[in-house]
Amino acid sequence: MANFTFELVSPEKLLFSGAVKTVDVPGSEGDFGVGAGHAPFIATLRAGILTIHGEGAPKRLFVRGGFAEVNAGGLTVLAERATPLEEINLDAVRQLIKDAEEDLADARSDDARQRADYHLSDLKQVLDVLTQAGVSSH
Repeated sequence: MANFTFELVSPEKLLFSGAVKTVDVPGSEGDFGVGAGHAPFIATLRAGILTIHGEGAPKRLFVRGGFAEVNAGGLTVLAERATPLEEINLDAVRQLIKDAEEDLADARSDDARQRADYHLSDLKQVLDVLTQAGVSSH
């Protein structure tokens, strides 16, 4: 199987750049795999697990928000957040959920309640994705 160029970029840094065999991407319209010679397209990301298949063991990262672009040069994923699974602590995510539940309970205005509710549902989605991916507590 031929290799192609893949880059994963978050606002903080370039997380990966190199030749890979395939990449599995969590798209908002469904997960998709990209290999060498894939047809060009652009897709938005959903919260999920991006898997890079290259040399050695696959690399798995949690990604949230952003988009993926496939073109003649390869695949570029621009993610709002991207974190290697081994760096994620489920207990920390659970604590963030508890904090968000308290923020929602303490919210005084409709605007504050709406923001807190959105944040809470976002964190619960993150926890669901990570749990389904088999991420364990540290």
